[in-house]
This record gives sequence, structure tokens and C-alpha cells, in this order.
Amino acid sequence: MVLYHGSQHLIEKPFFGGGRHANDYGKGFYCTESESLACEWAVSDKHDGYANRYEFNEDGLSVLNLNGPDYTILNWLAVLLKYRTFDVRYGVATLARRYLLDTFSVDVEAFDVVRGYRADDSYFSFAQDFISGAISYPQLTVAMRLGKLGEQIVIKSKRAFGRIRFVSAKPAVREDWLVVKENRDSAARRDYFDMRKTPYRLDDLSIQQIMRERIGPDDPRLR
Repeated sequence: MVLYHGSQHLIEKPFFGGGRHANDYGKGFYCTESESLACEWAVSDKHDGYANRYEFNEDGLSVLNLNGPDYTILNWLAVLLKYRTFDVRYGVATLARRYLLDTFSVDVEAFDVVRGYRADDSYFSFAQDFISGAISYPQLTVAMRLGKLGEQIVIKSKRAFGRIRFVSAKPAVREDWLVVKENRDSAARRDYFDMRKTPYRLDDLSIQQIMRERIGPDDPRLR
């Protein structure tokens, strides 16, 4: 397959053990199958970047697909809670963090490759609203489809790093791509606030009910 990595730098030799522990799925090399998304991720307010292009062969590798039928959004959220910093010092969010980690955690370090949502600023805020009880589980599932941010593919293991080969790099100019990036995030947030105008129904599954009923990954209400 062809993968892209958005960065301010040319990265011809991704190396095992690099990256920050506090990324969505811990240390790894974060990629996308979309060149345009890589261009968006590569730029910032002050810097241009590159969409680095690679060939990658995942045949025979163990792949964790958090967006697949074997997992729910709560599995994705539990992984996020493990690695990213959430403001969960008070109330329901404190209990929710512990429950999700205890009940829905997945050991991403046991896999060569991880696929899942990318928790950009808007997606991260949607997840935080859910664990604080501000939105229901059905609302969270709708919110995760807003903005069309797609999946990220993370190369985790030393074995997987041996399968990636640099091909080329496309310059990403901030004047071209920053506005695209900002418009995507703004659209997701606008649609989210429109969705929240819909009344929170009492029979919708909430984080409080999930904890109270000890709902686990196999519960059909999470599908």
C-alpha cells in the first residue's frame, strides 16, 4: 500500500522507537492513505512541510483495526485515555476514565500496526464531552464521523518498520493547506454544535448508564 506522513521535514528513514509517548496510540510512525490529509497535517501557522510518500507491505503483520467490527468507539477512547492527557480531575469524568481503561483497553503494543481515528483537536473535544457526560454514546458515534478526518495508520513494531520504504516527498505550502485544515476543523465543530441542539434523550446510552450497568465491549447497544 501507499502511505503518507505529514511533517515539517523530509523523513527518508523512519526509525523504530521514535515519536512521542503522548501521541494517540503511543510511540510510532503516524501515517495516512490520503496525500491531501498528509499535506494538511504537515503545515502550521509558521511552517511549510512535506507529504512524505512511502510504500508499505503489511502482509503477515498483526494489525489492530480499532474501526473494525471487533471493536467499538469505546475501545478507541480507552486507548486515547491511556496515552493522551484529558482533563479528568473532577466528577463523572474521573470515574469514566477508570471504567473505560479497566473495561475497554486494548494493548496496542502487542500489534505491528494500528488503524484508527486521528484525535485532532475537534475529535479530542468530542471525546472529552462524552466522558464528562455532556453527550450520549449515540451522539459520540455521530460526532466521530464529522469532518471526514479518516483513519490514521500507525507503524508500531520494529518488524513493521522494516517494511516501509521512502518513495518521494511533496512540498506542502502553508498558504495552500492551512486554510483547508482550518476549514475542515471548523466544519466538524459547526456540525457538532448543530447536532448538540438535538435534545439529549433520556433513553440514549450515556457514560453514566454504561458504568452503572457495567456494560462491556460485547454489549449489542454499542454496535
